Amino acid sequence: MCGIVGIVSTALVNQQIYDSLLLLQHRGQDSTGIATMDGSVFHLHKARGQVREAYRTRDMRSLIGNIGLGHVRYATKGAAEREEEAQPFYVNAPYGIILIHNGNLTNTRELDRDLFNIDRRHTNSKSDTEMLLNVLATELQLKIYGSDLTPDQVFDAVTSVHQRVEGSYTSIALIAGHGLLAFRDPFGIRPLVLGKRKSLEGADEWIVASESLVLENGDYQIVRDVDPGEAIFITQNGELYSRQCAKNPRLVPCSFEYVYLARPDSVMSGISVYEARLRMGDRLAETIAKYTPSGDIDVVMPIPDSSRPAAMQVARQLGIEYREGFFKNRYVGRTFIMPGQAQRKKSVRQKLNAMGTEFKNKNVLIVDDSIVRGTTSKEIVQMARVAGANKVTFTSAAPPVRYSHVYGINMPNRHELIAYNRTIPEISSELSTDHMVYQEVADLEAAIVEGSGVSELELSCFTGEYITGTVTSEYLDWIERTQLS
Repeated sequence: MCGIVGIVSTALVNQQIYDSLLLLQHRGQDSTGIATMDGSVFHLHKARGQVREAYRTRDMRSLIGNIGLGHVRYATKGAAEREEEAQPFYVNAPYGIILIHNGNLTNTRELDRDLFNIDRRHTNSKSDTEMLLNVLATELQLKIYGSDLTPDQVFDAVTSVHQRVEGSYTSIALIAGHGLLAFRDPFGIRPLVLGKRKSLEGADEWIVASESLVLENGDYQIVRDVDPGEAIFITQNGELYSRQCAKNPRLVPCSFEYVYLARPDSVMSGISVYEARLRMGDRLAETIAKYTPSGDIDVVMPIPDSSRPAAMQVARQLGIEYREGFFKNRYVGRTFIMPGQAQRKKSVRQKLNAMGTEFKNKNVLIVDDSIVRGTTSKEIVQMARVAGANKVTFTSAAPPVRYSHVYGINMPNRHELIAYNRTIPEISSELSTDHMVYQEVADLEAAIVEGSGVSELELSCFTGEYITGTVTSEYLDWIERTQLS
């Protein structure tokens, strides 16, 4: 999971991209990068850490140009500590291309072999983004004819990329002296939204970003989501071209975007993240009422912030008082996307504090958006008991996470997942709760897609079913051996 943005403007884009990345910071905090294009010249700055830490005035002044892109990284491939694996990545031919990527490629072993043996290209990292860039560069080189680069040649190259690359990939690229390219994998697993506004002179200005809130904050009108398999090319003059580049595109967005990753004020695939989380709470309340003894709950409490909409609806549907018992330190990042279990465990106590007056002698129902490794959940249950809770019922607005996620979320190892090979009573025992309730898979899916044009979701971490059809048990064993989380 990463956050990406690309802008074609009539004015300098450095500040616009910086502001956009601040809005996307929740999608990654390992590293960040901005690239701009001035004519055919690229300007690039990338660094480890969060956006506010990474850019100084001198860096921003060097990022000149009216076209640019930006990235915030949450490492799911490669190493989080290696600054050279921060995005964007660059190749100098053809023309010069800079690219950013959100997602995970699942055939990196084959690509690594073919890039060396067939394409004769060198990659200097383990990043699948650098592989994707080199595949695009190779295919674009093969499609060029004549003296000018045309949108059709660009789209032909993306068509070939779709044929060679597997997994999830939403990408934005700058082609030196020509324009901005954005494309999305044939399943549309990771999000990408297109926006437009008029400059003071009446010229068209464009933006593509991971989440709609970026567009709204910049006073862009949301045009639409980029379709699965589609490519969009915007020239330096603001002319937009688009083409479907996949043979059998199919919209199957990632359910975890709605559960946890996206900000609640975003809309993805026509679905409001906030309203989807409210509906998750409605359906979770029905399951809680079915499995929890009557009278065993005095108050409902969320774990701030992403579970708050679901918790409010649980309290409302059950007719139980809603209270805020945990206070959040907003200067600590999202623990789920921190690299390494030790860092996550340490950060739970730094991030949350339980207020004793809200817990003492009460039967508490705690609502979380999801439970992945269980590190945070176990600490929170202990905090509630130390604060004086009489009984602790723990609930998740998402189903048990039992399987590896290979499409851009850092869950590579099934054995790290608390629900892997455990029943719900066993999970309850592991977390030291009095009762444990999970959302049903069918209820989660129904809550998200209700009232939308989306008919199916990517649910692999809950079901073990991988929609691309190319994820084998051998591959899952390989990523568990080779990929850290």
